[in-house]
Amino acid sequence: MLNQLERIIQDRKNNPKPDSYTNVLFDKGVSKISQKVGEEATEVIVAALSQSRDEQIGELADLFYHALVLMAQLDITLDDVFAELEKRHRLKSSDS
Repeated sequence: MLNQLERIIQDRKNNPKPDSYTNVLFDKGVSKISQKVGEEATEVIVAALSQSRDEQIGELADLFYHALVLMAQLDITLDDVFAELEKRHRLKSSDS
């Protein structure tokens, strides 16, 4: 699903749609998108501490979405992030 969402977001970036929330974010630029990621991260923390599981899942989904929009704005792909995670895992495994 993350790969599919990444493709949809990239398509919105390449082929803007007038009523698309994703395009509203792209139009506002990296500062606004970064702000939204920060807001969503805070909402995840609040949900984790005091809300139901369904609300926690919803807030995490919002954070994932906004992080993917930021990644697209910065021309960073999921493959880039996965490669970094794999590299870190290899480094940690070699330390053992």
